[in-house]
Amino acid sequence: MDRRKFMSLSMVAAAVLPASLSAIDFRAEKPDTWTAHTVADAVKALYGDIKTEEKGVKVKAPKVASNGGAIPVTVESDIAAKTVSLFQDVNPEAAVCVWDVQEGGIVDFMTKIKMKKSGTITAIVEGTDGKFYVGKVTLEVALGGCEG
Repeated sequence: MDRRKFMSLSMVAAAVLPASLSAIDFRAEKPDTWTAHTVADAVKALYGDIKTEEKGVKVKAPKVASNGGAIPVTVESDIAAKTVSLFQDVNPEAAVCVWDVQEGGIVDFMTKIKMKKSGTITAIVEGTDGKFYVGKVTLEVALGGCEG
């Protein structure tokens, strides 16, 4: 392949790539989600009035977190999804994060969150079928980070 053809194909690829990797800025589009104090209020601000089904979403976290400042949380699902959102019920603001899932994307996300005390972590998967699916896990946060 000659150099000019290669360069022109590279420029086309560079121009198309950012468009295919675009993401929604949920903080700008749904600002009330991030100031809601309860999980129910945050979900309503993000998605409106929805009904959820308790199936198909697995939330993993340790049963006892010795360090409430860095709790590993994993969300997995085989459901074809548009978005995945994560909430917790003990900090002043309930919303933790929202992931935009590209068409055909795999729902297998991991993050670390802060929780000031024991509580429940909730994940909601917005399916491409228009339904909403929920998974929850409850965990204990050890007092003072010393497991007791």
